[in-house]
Amino acid sequence: MWILLAPFLVLLGLVDAVVHRLPDMLTLPIAGVTVALLGAAALLPGHQGNWIASVEGSLALAALYFAMFLINPSGMGFGDVKLALTVGALLGWYGWPILFLGTLVTFACGALFATGLLVTRRATRRSAMAFGPFMLLGALAGVLFGAWTV
Repeated sequence: MWILLAPFLVLLGLVDAVVHRLPDMLTLPIAGVTVALLGAAALLPGHQGNWIASVEGSLALAALYFAMFLINPSGMGFGDVKLALTVGALLGWYGWPILFLGTLVTFACGALFATGLLVTRRATRRSAMAFGPFMLLGALAGVLFGAWTV
């Protein structure tokens, strides 16, 4: 199933990296398709995930990103909030520990990249930075770790 989503998620990451936008025409359908595909996978015998936790993870991560968006709209874009629906569903499939791990990897990678930009003086504290690629990197790390541990 991950192979079906990968091209669209890579496209989202590239678009965000280049133009600092996550288009609705991609983020919202991918979120719905992800939850639907995971729901279908949950019906198959021998599945290794939890669809309820996937839906809960989707909503929880989107709520966290929405809170960050409300606190600082210039620091977190609404496209990131919508992408969090997909990332939360993917990570939630493997459970809450994987959701936390993927989220931690996301923010750690973003912080390291931002620190590198600041140290090399390629950016200031007010510079914009695309966060979608880091969200997808955290999702990849979580999914790989989740698949490996199940």
